[in-house]
Amino acid sequence: MKEKSKHYYECDRNKPIDKTPCYYIGLDGMKAIDVIHEFDLSYDLGNAVTYILRCKRKHDDQGVECISKAIDHLEYELKKIKKNKGRGCCNLK
Repeated sequence: MKEKSKHYYECDRNKPIDKTPCYYIGLDGMKAIDVIHEFDLSYDLGNAVTYILRCKRKHDDQGVECISKAIDHLEYELKKIKKNKGRGCCNLK
């Protein structure tokens, strides 16, 4: 089994079960999912945001793995935007 980052265990495991891993929760309790919903982000933009938010907290690789995944999602989003000629990037109202 893959060894988890030291940051994974910084949570209080005795709190009620929220099922949100600690690396997705900010210092003031804001969750990555709340940011994504508040900004009404697409699937790929939302994933990129979550990878960026957790990049220094989940793995002990200085964020390399998460940043690489975020870049992959951003590149895919760019392809969709270019294919649609710039329409629909951010679901703006």
